[in-house]
Amino acid sequence: MPQLPDSLSTFLDTLRRIDAASVVDIVLIAALIYAVLIWLKGSTGMSLVKGAAFVVIAGLVLGSLLNLTAVTWLLRNSVPALLVAVPIVFQPELRRALERLGRTRVATRRGQRASETVIDVLVQASLGLAARQLGALIVIERDTGMDEYIRTGVPVDAIPSVDLVINLFWRNSPLHDGAMIVRENRVAAAGCTLPLSETPLPGHIGTRHRAAIGLTERTDAAVIVVSEETGAITVAVHGQFLPNLDGERLQSALRTLTRAARAPLLVVRTPDTLDTAAYAAGSAAGTEGAGAISGRDIGDEAGRIKPASEAPASGIRRR
Repeated sequence: MPQLPDSLSTFLDTLRRIDAASVVDIVLIAALIYAVLIWLKGSTGMSLVKGAAFVVIAGLVLGSLLNLTAVTWLLRNSVPALLVAVPIVFQPELRRALERLGRTRVATRRGQRASETVIDVLVQASLGLAARQLGALIVIERDTGMDEYIRTGVPVDAIPSVDLVINLFWRNSPLHDGAMIVRENRVAAAGCTLPLSETPLPGHIGTRHRAAIGLTERTDAAVIVVSEETGAITVAVHGQFLPNLDGERLQSALRTLTRAARAPLLVVRTPDTLDTAAYAAGSAAGTEGAGAISGRDIGDEAGRIKPASEAPASGIRRR
């Protein structure tokens, strides 16, 4: 009987030693790698992973074919350096992941749900700002605390009103160029500085929209953006845009986002391959109840929550 090659014999011996615990171990590692790749998908981290993988694979292949001892040794002993390099290179992605992991899934100490009165005020104020083409950035705090960003602005601690919001964003007013943050049904601060998105975005997306995406990439806040150039109203949440809203759709979206801040994002593929999203106001399974918002309710034009990279030029331009 012919003898099997050493490599094949080793492989068969390894298969014979696999038991139930080994299968579980392999599945867990595969699931972890898959989760990391999904987490990095669409971010700058994925490009870094592809580049690093290309360098390592090319180095190993060349080192093996050309017998490059120094290159092979360097690659095989670079693991300790990776333990230091990975947290530095992937700092933004790691920070976002840890922040999301640290969000409590039970009732927090804050009464973060906006009341119907506050929602109505924000809707009417947004419509008034849009009619006057006054740019605005309104942040509604949900589960993630906004203390870090509130400290960058001017404390207000006032009951929201249409006149107050419009005056805060009136042209050349001292606080018009920052964000207004709503916490516990009160205007906590205005003129706040928000982080800009680190995701590559089209050039037509202006600073306000970049700041809205940047904040929602890091937190679960909902952000209302009013374009100074076109007066278009957009809501940003979880790093995505819900663009071109009228008063009714803006009110429905805010009611749903504040009432079901922890409800999952239900993504439905549409024929044109854009992502339509709906937040279930009822159960986590997506049952539609009073105030629920769905892909059908939102409609074909304003109902798509689009990735920032796919946002249309209309209404999302430099302010």
